Amino acid sequence: MSILESGKIVVTGGAGFIGSSLIWALNERDIDNILVIDRMGEDDKFKNLVPLRFDDFKDADRFLADLESRPGQFDDVSAVFHLGACTDTTERDSHYLIRNNYEYTRTMALWALDKGKRFIYASSAATYGDGSRGMSDADDWIGKLRPLNMYGYSKHLFDLFARRHGMLDNIVGLKYFNIFGTNEYQKGDMRSLVHKAFEQIRSSGRVGLFKSYHPDYRDGEQMRDFLYVKDAVAMTLHLAEKSGAAGIFNIGSGEANTWISLVSAIFTALEKPEEIDFIDMPESLRFKYQYFTRADISKLQKAGYEKQVTPLAEAVADCVKNYLVPGKRLGEEN
Repeated sequence: MSILESGKIVVTGGAGFIGSSLIWALNERDIDNILVIDRMGEDDKFKNLVPLRFDDFKDADRFLADLESRPGQFDDVSAVFHLGACTDTTERDSHYLIRNNYEYTRTMALWALDKGKRFIYASSAATYGDGSRGMSDADDWIGKLRPLNMYGYSKHLFDLFARRHGMLDNIVGLKYFNIFGTNEYQKGDMRSLVHKAFEQIRSSGRVGLFKSYHPDYRDGEQMRDFLYVKDAVAMTLHLAEKSGAAGIFNIGSGEANTWISLVSAIFTALEKPEEIDFIDMPESLRFKYQYFTRADISKLQKAGYEKQVTPLAEAVADCVKNYLVPGKRLGEEN
């Protein structure tokens, strides 16, 4: 029996983008013994949960308090997907990021290891900084990385803690690259370009891309590793179930594509001619911008992941035509 079928599954950040997509993927397997953990604010994040099946919901702060005061109530948990975090790369409140992204993760990981629970957590490709030190997911490479923003550093701190205390032999960390898909509506400016460009093109027929401020890249030809969320959660579930899989893993396509190629796929999906404007990048971002990312997914493949990544144009077409145009979330397909 799979570890995902042997007990309750905890998904933190379960109402968010990747968290709700993971619950959708579990539901597709007829798994709904799920405890959703999240903080519900004034946005419409709750709508991601409406079409999904799960056993219970608990506020993130209440869950942490219960772990410390009444840990026995979670004895039936078999696996924890800790995907909850502040994911705003422009957030400047260091105290908040440390408390929310580092300390919360540390508390959950220590509890999970103490209780023998499978623990899978979200790190981030933002820990790689400008990429000049490589994007290797080898555990012994972690100390060489130099994140460019406080968000990336808050994620990096737990990776360092886990390695220093020998935890990476027993847990799985996931460095998600540029993930896109539906269920991003609540993310505002932190939505993927697929979401934002779709709205721009639908309303004006045009899209704006940042100019390049790097001599090696022309405008719009900055490159990122884009991955469809359906592939991201398939990789995540594979690593959770794979016996012996442990350590840090890159979650990406293994390919680098330009921003132009991404928006071109959106224009094609909408059957509209390409109209691209190049706009100034805010000065606050110019020295913190990643011009090139590409995930080395050989470690993931060595862990037995053999499914082909959905080609970018095909993934964008599915997202745009089947979700964004009709305004649907995962789970609302039928």
